[in-house]
Amino acid sequence: MAKKVLAINPGSTSTKLAVYEGNTCIFKDSVKHDASEISTFERIIDQYDFRKKAIMEALEKADIKVETFDAIVGRGGMLKPIEGGTYAVSDAMIEYIKKAPRGEHASNLGCVLAREIAATIDVPSYIVDPVAVDEMEDIARYTGMPEIRRDSLFHALNQKAVALKAAKDLGKPYKSLNLIVAHLGGGISVGAHQKGRVIDVNNALDGDGPMSPERSGQVPLGPLYKMIFNGDYTLKEIKKKNYGQGGLVAYLGTNDGQEIERRIKQGDEHAKFIFSVMCYQIAKEIGSCATVLKGDVDAIVLTGGVAYDKLAVNLIKERVSFISDILVYPGEDEMEALALGALRVLNGDEEAKIYT
Repeated sequence: MAKKVLAINPGSTSTKLAVYEGNTCIFKDSVKHDASEISTFERIIDQYDFRKKAIMEALEKADIKVETFDAIVGRGGMLKPIEGGTYAVSDAMIEYIKKAPRGEHASNLGCVLAREIAATIDVPSYIVDPVAVDEMEDIARYTGMPEIRRDSLFHALNQKAVALKAAKDLGKPYKSLNLIVAHLGGGISVGAHQKGRVIDVNNALDGDGPMSPERSGQVPLGPLYKMIFNGDYTLKEIKKKNYGQGGLVAYLGTNDGQEIERRIKQGDEHAKFIFSVMCYQIAKEIGSCATVLKGDVDAIVLTGGVAYDKLAVNLIKERVSFISDILVYPGEDEMEALALGALRVLNGDEEAKIYT
C-alpha cells in the first residue's frame, strides 16, 4: 500500500497543504491568513498555535483524518548550514528555530508544525532541502574582502527536486552527474551541481548573481556605496532596491511575467530590451557555473516560473547551448518536492539525515 504523507509549507500570509498517497497528490489547499492578524504576533514562532489550528480545520473540512498519515513533512527554515537531503526533525532543530539566530522567516514554522502534528499520531516528521542547504566548496566562499564571505542561500528545495527529475530523464543517478540548475522565479539562483552536491551557487537573497523580476542582482560597489554615503537613500531604501523593488520591476514597474510578455508582443522595445538584459545575465551566470565544473557539464536545467516563457528560454539557450544539452522543467512544485523527499525515506530509497 502506498504511503500517505502530509506536506506543510508556511508562507508569510498563507499555509500551503498537500496530501500525497505515493506519488499522487490527492488533496491540495492554501489556507490564507489575514495580514492584520499575522502582524499581531511578535515573532514567527509565536504563530505556531494559530497555524496549527488552521491546518487541522482545513483537514477536517476536507474529511481527511490525521490518523491516516504515515509521516508529516514541513518546509525547512533558516537553520544552520547543512548538506542537502531529507532530515528527521530533532530537538536540536526545534531549539535552533526557536532562537532563530539566522533570521525570522515563515518557513521556520515548518519543522515545528510537522513534529507536533506527527507526535499526536506517533509517526515520523521530516524537512527537505531547506534554504540553508550549504554544500559550497571553500574556494567559492571567498571574496576580495576578508570581512565578507559568500553564503549559500538559494532555492534548494526546487533545485534539488528538479535535478533528481533531470537525472531520471537522463537515466543516470543524480550523484553521477554534473548539472547546472537555474531556478528562474521572483528570485533567481543558478547552482553548479557536482555529483549530487551544489558546490557553488549565487546567493539569490543578498544581491548576488543575475537580476530577476524583483531583485537587483549584483551591482558595481562603487556607485552603490556612493548612493548610500551621499545620503540620497536610507539603508532600508537600498535594501528594497536589492530585494523587492529591483530588477524588472525597477525598470518596468511590474514583475508580472504575463504583463511583460503582453507589452513585448505589442511592440514595447524597452520592455523587450530589459527582459533581454535579465536573460543575458542569467546566461552569464550559467557560463560561470560551467567554469566551476571545468566544462564537464552533463546538462543545463531551467526551472521556475520564468521557464514557462518561450522568449526567456530561447534567449538563454542561444547563449549557453554550446556548453551542454538544455532541459526545461517550467514552474516549481514545492509541495511535491516535500512529499517525495519524505516518501524516499519511508520507502527505503534513502536514509533520513540527523540535524545536530
